[in-house]
Amino acid sequence: MFKIKADYTEQLEVKTTVERAREFFTEWSNFVELMPGIESIRREASGLLRWTVKADVPMLGPLRVAFAVEQTDNLPDRVEWSPAPIEKKNYLRYAANFIERGASSTLVRITQHVELRRQNARELHMLAGLVGENRISAEMQKAVTAMIKTFLERARARLES
Repeated sequence: MFKIKADYTEQLEVKTTVERAREFFTEWSNFVELMPGIESIRREASGLLRWTVKADVPMLGPLRVAFAVEQTDNLPDRVEWSPAPIEKKNYLRYAANFIERGASSTLVRITQHVELRRQNARELHMLAGLVGENRISAEMQKAVTAMIKTFLERARARLES
């Protein structure tokens, strides 16, 4: 099994209410608009969401991957989307926790896990076997980190404006 992985965890304090922060981080259009690499997020007839992401991976070039996710938590202080049970290759888990820090300040904790699984490296890309899991994972980690950091900077600016 050929596996590529990337994880990201961050927290930021935003000068807004918990309700407004939660509303922002559960609205899919904000991800498409503010996070580089997110091409689309669409709801399918089955109720699943399909995130389509494009990232440039050094030595491999651009990769476009679709992730089927379902909502697994929808609480006032937490939302989570996890891989749909039908998903066998592309796993995405996104969670956001909201902690009130006062009447107009909220701590937001974001966690994202991405994993691509293939029986053979060539299923991902013809050169993936030569480059190797570790190098591709390291590059994907950099790409995911950059994408989410940019998104969080833009999110803060939007929420605090």
